[in-house]
Amino acid sequence: MHTDRTSSSPNPSSPFGQGAPPPRFSVPVDAALRAAGWQPGRWDIKQAEIWADALREHASPAGHRHAVFPAAVEAWAEFGGLRLTAQGPGRQLAPAGLHLDPLHGLHMARTLGDLGRALDTEVCPLGHETATGALLAIDTEGRAYALDHTGDWYLGPHIDAALATLLTGTDPVRLTAASPRG
Repeated sequence: MHTDRTSSSPNPSSPFGQGAPPPRFSVPVDAALRAAGWQPGRWDIKQAEIWADALREHASPAGHRHAVFPAAVEAWAEFGGLRLTAQGPGRQLAPAGLHLDPLHGLHMARTLGDLGRALDTEVCPLGHETATGALLAIDTEGRAYALDHTGDWYLGPHIDAALATLLTGTDPVRLTAASPRG
């Protein structure tokens, strides 16, 4: 069973701050998601299971395999296949364009396995940044990461925070040997 994530904005008849829940996404993130075809309640579990099967079946020439777990499948079911483009300028960095398709990481099983061992968890691909090719990944707790030629980056404690970091151009946290985990 997945978490109910059908609310994207507060109830218009109840002003924010008067008992209404805060919006799930900021205005620019919500706009990018909706422009890509996302809407509250989107849930394509059939496609998520196809990706899960493809990743489970793949083995690298050296025998490395992907870990597949519920946090990844749930993220794919809600956001998989979306091509996201930021709807404005970034805060500290240029906002990232994203393609949320885990098969961008199909041949990265060893790299993701190494990151998982370093973080004492398992890590699975989510997609990639379209301009840089940075691989996006999620761990068993739902925390999100980006891996690129400059290092490994912590994007947030869940997919919503990761999307906000990437689409608003917020500085991610570089993972180092002494980095705390969210």
